[in-house]
Amino acid sequence: MVKLISHSADETEKIGEKIAKQLHGTEVIALFGGLGMGKTAFTRGLARALGVDDGVSSPTFALVNEYSGKYNIYHFDMYRVNSWDDLYSTGFFDYIDNGILVIEWSENIEGALPENAIRITIEKGESNDERIFEIEGVEI
Repeated sequence: MVKLISHSADETEKIGEKIAKQLHGTEVIALFGGLGMGKTAFTRGLARALGVDDGVSSPTFALVNEYSGKYNIYHFDMYRVNSWDDLYSTGFFDYIDNGILVIEWSENIEGALPENAIRITIEKGESNDERIFEIEGVEI
């Protein structure tokens, strides 16, 4: 496990950029952490490093946002997913192996995550802007 500390949204995006350099195009990145922890900022940096020029936004209401760059990126929000039926209705299983999946609120679908998923837990640090990233499943 790797532990990194971010002191700003810009630093959080840079963590996403670092991880993007290690990806091959079919990874599942499971993000764990509460509201305001920087999950979308992380995804913005990752997507930018993979050539996505479109603005990256939280998929809260769309459930999944799709971005095209070096690889296809599918950005999921699983906040409202409470059952297997809910998960199937998102189309989640149709996306696996067809691009990079970045999943916010992965704690809601932990039983459906592939064993080889990259797991990133984000927690608040000592100050309001500090975030602690614990990263498993990828070398950076």
